[in-house]
Amino acid sequence: MSEPSRSLAPVHVLHDAPLAPLTTFRLGGPALRLVTAETDAEVIDAVREADDDGTPLLIVGGGSNLVIGDKGFEGTALRIATRGVELRGTTLELAAGEVWTDAVARSVEAGLCGIECLAGIPGSAGATPIQNVGAYGQEVSATISEVIAYDRRAGETVALTNEECDFSYRHSRFKADPERYVVLRVRFELEDAGGMSAPVKYAETARVLGVEPGDRVPLARARETVLTLRAGKGMVLDAADHDTWSAGSFFTNPILTEEQFAAFRERVRERLGDGVEPPAYPAGEGRRKTSAAWLIDKAGYTKGYGTGPARISTKHTLALTNRGEATTEDLLTLAREVVAGVRAAFGVTLVNEPVMVGVGL
Repeated sequence: MSEPSRSLAPVHVLHDAPLAPLTTFRLGGPALRLVTAETDAEVIDAVREADDDGTPLLIVGGGSNLVIGDKGFEGTALRIATRGVELRGTTLELAAGEVWTDAVARSVEAGLCGIECLAGIPGSAGATPIQNVGAYGQEVSATISEVIAYDRRAGETVALTNEECDFSYRHSRFKADPERYVVLRVRFELEDAGGMSAPVKYAETARVLGVEPGDRVPLARARETVLTLRAGKGMVLDAADHDTWSAGSFFTNPILTEEQFAAFRERVRERLGDGVEPPAYPAGEGRRKTSAAWLIDKAGYTKGYGTGPARISTKHTLALTNRGEATTEDLLTLAREVVAGVRAAFGVTLVNEPVMVGVGL
């Protein structure tokens, strides 16, 4: 594909720049250098400059999936602030820096379905294919037709088809090889269902809507219902609500082999009684997915757990939160306690969903 002309230098550059304000956790130390890029050309220039100099590079979008260490980042943080929305028929193309929640609202206003149940998810459009963002029965992998990205290894802009993105549960080619691609634009192929939603898949959503799974409802009603559900769990950003000072779901739902699930179920019965069955959902041949939130709660880490500045949300056990004065180390101490407790109780190891920068569990 053709390359944008290279500018002499990025326009917006700060040194020893705070990164905490760029994250929904509001945690983390500074970057040696922060570049804000507002065009694809500026993004590519900043990436090339860092790669040519051998400088560590951190890509920052909406900051809703980042846990940055208290020492910060010893390199260049590139904040992608590109803008651009193009709607052609049922094809929606978004610049990577577009606010995801706004894009969902726009698709609903246009009468197109496929991402309406992803309303309220914080972050940028460019992050959605990396994590294969999903909620309430929808995943972006179902509607993404193409991802335009800068391939750092090849030194060129490439277009990756849905199949080439290697999507799976909260995973993709981009997440598997995080140092290779920088997402520039994402194209979605949506559906015109006459103002109706995609078939409702998630049981909770169907129950609140008063319909059966598989039914369709008016698009705006589907979006509003999801926003209400998310807000009730502290999953819609609100600066005044510390339950939303989080990365949303901190852990992914574990996927177990049949053998692992059988051992897990036995641990459940030993701990909770013979009549208790853990949540189980199909996850491909020979595999089952269970609920991380259920595991955390049944291991004794209930809503509001903790006495320090980092605690479990009072609204949802999957969200670890900054109550206003936390450090990243406070957050990680809590996360490690939860991981160890769930493993001791049920023999299942939880895996963090947010990207860790300079730290780990």
